[in-house]
Amino acid sequence: MSDTNLEYNFNTGNALQGAQMLFVAFGALVLVPILTGLNPSVALFTAGVGTLIFQLVTRGQVPVFLASSFAFIAPIIYSTQTWGLAATTGGLACAGMMYVAISFAIRAFGVGWLNRLLPPIVVGPVIMVIGMSLAGVAINMATGLAGDTAIFPKGASLILATVTLIAVIVTAVMGKGIMRIVPIIVGIIVGYIAALILGPMMGVDFVNTAPIADAKWFAIPDFVAPEFKWAAILFLLPVAIAPAIEHFGDIMAISSVTGRDYMDKPGIQNTMLGDGLATTAAGLVGGPPNTTYSEVTGAVALTKSFNPAIMTWTAIFAIVLAFVGKLGGALATIPMPVMGGIMVLMFGMVTMVGASVLAKVEDLTEARNMAIASVILVIGVGGLSVPFGGDFVLGGIGLAGIVGLVLNLVLPRS
Repeated sequence: MSDTNLEYNFNTGNALQGAQMLFVAFGALVLVPILTGLNPSVALFTAGVGTLIFQLVTRGQVPVFLASSFAFIAPIIYSTQTWGLAATTGGLACAGMMYVAISFAIRAFGVGWLNRLLPPIVVGPVIMVIGMSLAGVAINMATGLAGDTAIFPKGASLILATVTLIAVIVTAVMGKGIMRIVPIIVGIIVGYIAALILGPMMGVDFVNTAPIADAKWFAIPDFVAPEFKWAAILFLLPVAIAPAIEHFGDIMAISSVTGRDYMDKPGIQNTMLGDGLATTAAGLVGGPPNTTYSEVTGAVALTKSFNPAIMTWTAIFAIVLAFVGKLGGALATIPMPVMGGIMVLMFGMVTMVGASVLAKVEDLTEARNMAIASVILVIGVGGLSVPFGGDFVLGGIGLAGIVGLVLNLVLPRS
């Protein structure tokens, strides 16, 4: 690889590659807001702005794209139902500031303290809880249920969800080249077409095109002003633990792809700072938290497109698409069972990522490790919640993460 290919070089020749990177990220990017009730157009906007913020902080040295984080899906759903959308976005903005605080702590004390505070025995089970806590949501959507309300017939919904799931799995496992890293988009397209064909055959109107017809071509995204409630903030802050640890893996992955040590230059403290500021900016306007996208890193490895300026074009295209009202209208017509079929695989994969982190523990059968992992999993999956007075209740993923962190600190090591 040529050294100049690694330097920031912004020109119009990179525009097509930038559009390709957005295509790779698009499915996962819009999936998070669709599942959590946030606005996909706002998510596009904050992904673009967040990537530009990250590039400013890291001086355009790292070829990554930032967009919607899957780790926050379950917490956003619960927080929105409990405290409302505005309070949730305020809590998400504060979660971004937690990344910022971690970045300054790394700057002051190095990275060793974080590894001691949050080892795999804590992080792995927390990530597993995030995936498993979403299993019920995935099954409900795959069977046409919204809560206890049947939106579509169960049998027809399962057929459509199965077709979508098969399309995603086949693309991820057997796809060649860039197709292998866009399974979500392929699944949505195949599922959408299947809904248009199979729906009339089964007497079910899966697709309602009214949102497309009603939408304008140019529309300002529905930004949300944040509201800061301690209950929502303290619930969402612990959730940031897993993505903060994941950030290290993402930076090491792109370092391996490009052959440059980004942990050293611009430094993990600066990449973490950029990620945190991007997430805070997203929360302040109603967008989901940002994280570096592994799909895009895979595309960088595949295409050898190491110039970080390509991600600037990706960010610009994301911001422009955020103002295309027809796109938001089209996303609103994706049938629920199609999303459910994708979720069955995606949330399972989140759980397996946590399992792979847990597998790094040297002796998982040791009593101390068994105790920490077991308590985290049961509290998180079981949905234990503890009231602390007023309207503040800490539970689920947040409580599981804090309990795991405390157990790791107080239990004696062999």
